[in-house]
Parts: sequence; C-alpha cells; structure tokens
Amino acid sequence: MNDVRVIAYFAGDPTRTYQLAQWLEVLEVLDRVHPVGLVLRDPDSAELIASRTELPVLTAATFPELTELYAGLDAKVVLYCNNSVLNFESLLDSRMLHVHVNHGESDKQSMASNNAKAYDRVFVAGDAAVHRYVTGLLDFDSSRLVRVGRPQLDLPHPPLLAPSTRRTVMYAPTWEGDADYNDYTSLDSLGEAIVRAILEVPDVRLVYKPHPKVTTSLTPVIADAHLAVMGLIDEAARLDPAAGHKRVLTGDILAVMPGCDAMVTDVSSVGLDWLYLHTDKPILLTDPHGDLEALHHQAPISRCADVVGPDDVRHLASLLADRLAHDEHHLARVAMRHHYFDDLDVGESTGRFLTEVSRLVTLRDELLAGGAQAAITA
Repeated sequence: MNDVRVIAYFAGDPTRTYQLAQWLEVLEVLDRVHPVGLVLRDPDSAELIASRTELPVLTAATFPELTELYAGLDAKVVLYCNNSVLNFESLLDSRMLHVHVNHGESDKQSMASNNAKAYDRVFVAGDAAVHRYVTGLLDFDSSRLVRVGRPQLDLPHPPLLAPSTRRTVMYAPTWEGDADYNDYTSLDSLGEAIVRAILEVPDVRLVYKPHPKVTTSLTPVIADAHLAVMGLIDEAARLDPAAGHKRVLTGDILAVMPGCDAMVTDVSSVGLDWLYLHTDKPILLTDPHGDLEALHHQAPISRCADVVGPDDVRHLASLLADRLAHDEHHLARVAMRHHYFDDLDVGESTGRFLTEVSRLVTLRDELLAGGAQAAITA
C-alpha cells in the first residue's frame, strides 16, 4: 500500500455510505493518475464499500490504528466527502494536504459549514457555492475555494427505468436532516398530497425515489409518511397495472432521471443535479414552510422552478399537466445552471477535478521539500 498517493477518507456509518459511494467511479478515474486508497473508520461501512469497488479499502477503527496506517503510507492528499467529527483525527496529520469535496451541491444550510476552515482546500461546483461560503461564514479565506463542477455527473449511468409511452414524473424527497435547521423534507407535511396530485395527472407514470436515509429513518413522522406514500403507489399500481407506477428505493437517482419528464423535489443536491443534466425538463421545488421569500433567498434554483407550498399543492395536478405541455421556465433554467455550474458541459468537471488534485499532489511535495530545506539552513 506504499504506492497510495491520494486518500479518500470516510468516517460515517453504513447509512451514510451513499456519500462516499457517489465518488467511487470518479476516484477510480483518479486512480489511473494518482493511486487512490479508501480509508474508512467503521468496519461495516468498509465491508459495504469494498463490495462496490476494486479500489483498496483500508480500515482504521481507532485513532492509534489511523496514525499507524498513515505513518506507513506516503500519501500526499486526503479527500473528505462529509464533515464527520472524526475527520479531525485525520486532519491532525500535517504531512498531507486536506481537501473537502463534499457529496453533492445543494442550497442546504449545512453546505457552508464553519468546518470548511479546517481544510487546505474546498472543492466547490461553481459561483453559487462560492457565494454561499463567502456570505455565510465570518472571516473565511475564499482563496481556499476551488471550482471543479460536479465530476460525478460526468459519468454514464445505465437507465433504471423501462421506457414508457406515459409522461413520467418523479417525486424525490430529501431526508429530515440531523438538526432542525437542516430539515428540508416535504415528505411528512406534503408527501401524500404530492403523490395524490401526480397520480391525478392524465397519462402519467409516477416514480418515487426518496433519499436513502428516508428508507431507514427512525423519525416516526418520516417513517409513517414514507409508508403512506408507498401504500398510495402500490394501490395505484394495483388499480392500473399498465401505468407502471414505481417506487425505487435503491440505486443511483442519476440513473432514474433520464427516464423522467419532470421532477418534484426538495431543497437538496437532487434538484441541482437535475438542473445540470436535464436543463430542458421542468422541475418543481417544494416549500414545506410556506415562506417563498426565504426560499428564493436561500435556494436560487427556486427562481427558475414552480414552487409547491402548503397552499399550492391542491393545484399541483393541473400545474404539472400544464408544465408537461408548456415548459415556461426553460430559459430561466439555462441561466440558473450557469450560476451553479459556471459554463461547464457534461464531461468537463472530471478534467478540472483531476487537474486540481494533481496540482495539490505537486504542491505537497514542494511544500515538504521547502520545509526540509528550511530546517537544514536554519
């Protein structure tokens, strides 16, 4: 393992492995340029990730095991896809450069965390993310921000949905978050009404693709709402088997998107992924709290989407039917895509990512050599 040059570090439990999993194919591309090793702290997570990649998976459950592992490697750069508190045990190693890459691009408040100050660099998608950090944090050094787009969105995904002659509308709610300030889900307050409305649209196929953590949620109102939504879909499928209504509880949502004609979703990375990949298709954004002004301020994507709040959901069926026939926000989405992802076309983010990681690999060696020379001449 001495040939590992880049580490992808992950300290989450198995329910959070989706955060690292979405990076695996990109890391496999990076591995062709700079050998990559995955360092995980949870043995169950390590076993799960190892089943999904040929990259070497190294487990260090304790801090002494981590320091021993790092001492035996000559890694130069560490990548972090979340802000786990255990990241700080890895950050203690001063011989490597530490880079936060996150696991998506969204307008959630957690996306601009003070934790960013701990990393040498923070890779972001584009202008919207830069604005989020600069305006959301006090005394933040914006020179740490590196714009790389969304490399995960460059990768091809075999479609998960069978073709259909019907218009397909996906409902993709996010999870409830781990704190009230980070709760953007519509599932508990609007989920059933949204599903009923989609099913009322003539000649429609409904696809339900919740956030992975919705399916394992221990929050009673979320778990109950999830079961209620699945019940509605099962009943609709029983009454009209030819419609092809479907609930997709596993697999990559990026592989579901190509088979859809419109999407209803919450403030999350899902909506921005849709904006990047399917700019030509309508998106409807939920506003569970019924505060349109706040939503427009926090989530610019809401300015190029139809917003569905508590007072709007009763009109959702007719609105969806109209948008599927007359997409009024296409040009606005094109402009908003540029705000979030600069002028990158699909395929270009990966090139940026590889270039910036390579620069940091070189920089680390230069800094280490410079420090050693300074010590000799002192």
